[in-house]
Amino acid sequence: MTRPKPFAMIREFHLADWFTLANAFAGMGALFAVMSYLQTGAVVHIFYACALIPVALVFDVLDGRVARWRQQTSAMGRELDSLADIISFGVAPAAIAYGCGMQGLYDRIVLVFFVACGVSRLARFNITAEALSEGGDKVKYFEGTPIPTSLVLVMVLAAAAAQGAIGEQLWLGRLELGGFYLHPLVLIYAVSGSLMVSRIRIPKL
Repeated sequence: MTRPKPFAMIREFHLADWFTLANAFAGMGALFAVMSYLQTGAVVHIFYACALIPVALVFDVLDGRVARWRQQTSAMGRELDSLADIISFGVAPAAIAYGCGMQGLYDRIVLVFFVACGVSRLARFNITAEALSEGGDKVKYFEGTPIPTSLVLVMVLAAAAAQGAIGEQLWLGRLELGGFYLHPLVLIYAVSGSLMVSRIRIPKL
């Protein structure tokens, strides 16, 4: 009996998958930029981090268009896309919030909730994509807001950084509850996460 050939990952890569990896690279760049800010205190690194999220979004859009143009889609490409998205539009925006000053216990709980919602939303999409496409090649609508909508949160924090409203000067201040801190601004992450796992239908353009 002939043995099945081992999975050759590199040979299985399509052109669109390299755009997906570029999305992940941009997300990782944002994470490193936040780390640099926490090390140096130079606000320019927050701007770098925020700027890399729209770059990731460009690659996220391009990978789908390239896949349709080349008529090359695969289960691996779909999984790559989800993993890249959680880095760039889940973990990186949460890290940017932390870097901007949302570092209290309650802040961390909200940011973990946001990332968990992003992971759950992507998993739900992957297992329901076939049903949502109604037998076609393209999904007709999203259930819950797409995870790249976290770009809105990042733009809010970029605006705050531009006005010097980060750290102790973060918009809306902070509250002390039971000896632990909550920055009310972090609640926009709670709203975003909740919308991602909601059942609202958003037409896919």
